[in-house]
Amino acid sequence: MTTKQTLPTDAALVLICKRPALGHGKQRLAAQIGVERALNIAEHLLDCALEDLRGWSGPVVIAPDQRDACDWATQLMPQALCLAQTAGNLGERINNLDHSLRGRGHRQLLYIGSDAPALTPDDYQRVHAALETRDTVLVAARDGGVVLMASNLPWPDLADLPWSTPELGHALTETCRRAGHSVSLSGELFDIDEKADLPLAAQALADDPRAARRRLLKTLNNLERRQA
Repeated sequence: MTTKQTLPTDAALVLICKRPALGHGKQRLAAQIGVERALNIAEHLLDCALEDLRGWSGPVVIAPDQRDACDWATQLMPQALCLAQTAGNLGERINNLDHSLRGRGHRQLLYIGSDAPALTPDDYQRVHAALETRDTVLVAARDGGVVLMASNLPWPDLADLPWSTPELGHALTETCRRAGHSVSLSGELFDIDEKADLPLAAQALADDPRAARRRLLKTLNNLERRQA
């Protein structure tokens, strides 16, 4: 596995995230393994996503969910543009963020969250290549959602999509197609929302050489031993 996306690009990689804090984010996971352990995992997951941004050979953007988090984001990655998310549900926030970025001149945008550590440089390169012939490219999640959504075009209205449900991926695909987008699906991975996802992550990352993934794997293995 390569550890860096090597082709120079004008495409921007956008991380939609929350600043990890006790009781903020990963609520299902926290209810199952405890808030402190869930926070520890959330911090490692964010590190994995930042690792992907550092390996991206184009513009990078961090979009935290709180307006006062841009100082924090800039400390994490000074080279990244920080645009805080606006109010509204996730679809509304993505629409507003996409509008702002395209208003700044960006035309090809790839969006990720901080909960899909199995994404690899090969996945990003495959999506980037698919954008040469398709308007919109999605990487599906095992639970029916998506772990990456990329487009050359502004997103259609996403406000009424069934976010955080197994129907999201299909609904997003059909919404884009109805808006006239040519859509390509580029593989399926998993995201980490609850305890049952942790063994999947440990298995997927077992041979991953990337430093942040190694640290996450160590945390997952330690958690498994404590709970054995």
